[in-house]
Amino acid sequence: MNWPLFSVIYAMAATVTIGIFMIGALVTGFNEISHIQIAVMLGFLVSIPAGMFFTKKIGSITGNEESYKA
Repeated sequence: MNWPLFSVIYAMAATVTIGIFMIGALVTGFNEISHIQIAVMLGFLVSIPAGMFFTKKIGSITGNEESYKA
């Protein structure tokens, strides 16, 4: 896996996913700090497979799906 590409995609995916979960928690009335912390942790965990999926997709498009060699 291309780790530098994964780290960039994961950072973007984590930001978007955490934002979606936080907005969902606030809209549904879960506005205590423990609920927001759970939404952030879920956002981090859900972003890992999403980042891997999109890293492999972009790697297959560019033809660089092999591991990154510095």
